[in-house]
Amino acid sequence: MALKIRLTRQGAKGNPFYRVVVAESRSPRDGKFIDVIGTYDPKGVDITSITFDKAKATEWLAKGATPTETARAVLVKAGVLAQEKPKKKTSTPKPAAKPANKKKEK
Repeated sequence: MALKIRLTRQGAKGNPFYRVVVAESRSPRDGKFIDVIGTYDPKGVDITSITFDKAKATEWLAKGATPTETARAVLVKAGVLAQEKPKKKTSTPKPAAKPANKKKEK
């Protein structure tokens, strides 16, 4: 059973509000979940728009629940997870440019 920490959408049309939940990876976005560990209001102005039970969040992370990209960003903003340094992208060498075909003048 693979566990994910992800967001479920609540709120009215045009006024989103999210719960941060622990759910099985196969369940639908707004479907069955195991535990609610926090809330997130994207229209909120400051950090108070994010609330978490840090003990629950760290407990689920320790049990092996993996956050989605969006949930990870919210957890970092809330101070539950430490921000990871961005990985350096390895550049692949560009292929050599082909010489331009010059039209022959008659």
